[in-house]
Parts: sequence; C-alpha cells; structure tokens
Amino acid sequence: MCTVIYGCAANSGVVSMGQDNFMVSRQAATGFSGSGNLKADAFREANQYCTDQMKDMKVISAHEGEPPFLLGNSPKAEVQFKCVQRN
Repeated sequence: MCTVIYGCAANSGVVSMGQDNFMVSRQAATGFSGSGNLKADAFREANQYCTDQMKDMKVISAHEGEPPFLLGNSPKAEVQFKCVQRN
C-alpha cells in the first residue's frame, strides 16, 4: 500500500507510442535512490521486449529526472525505443 508521505514507485511497462515506437518509464518512490538504476532497468525491459520479438532495440531517446529530488520530484527515467529487424 502506498502512502501520501512516502509515495509509490511507478513502472509503466512497455507502452506503444504509435508508428512502432514504444516507451518504458520508471519512477522511484522516494528521492533516496538515484535515477541511474531506474534508467538501467528501463533499458533492460525495453531490450527484453524487443528480444522476445526476435528483434534488436533501437533507442530513440532516453531521459532522466533532475535533482533536487524533493516533494514529488522523485528520481525517474524514460526510454523511447523501437524494435528493428536483426541484421
């Protein structure tokens, strides 16, 4: 259960953005963790999604939240990608 004081960690899963583009986002529950691990987790999920389709991941863009991580601005990361045919 999430509380207002501590917040909730949020993981979007793979979300279609149309035209064969996808997005994965991660957000920490608190500001006590950096966004580096969140970004790595998002990349792993995106890569696994494409691997499951026997394709390679092509990164369109990647973003991380910026400190200070206070009052609702928790660490976050987002990866936009597409799955392309293997060579």
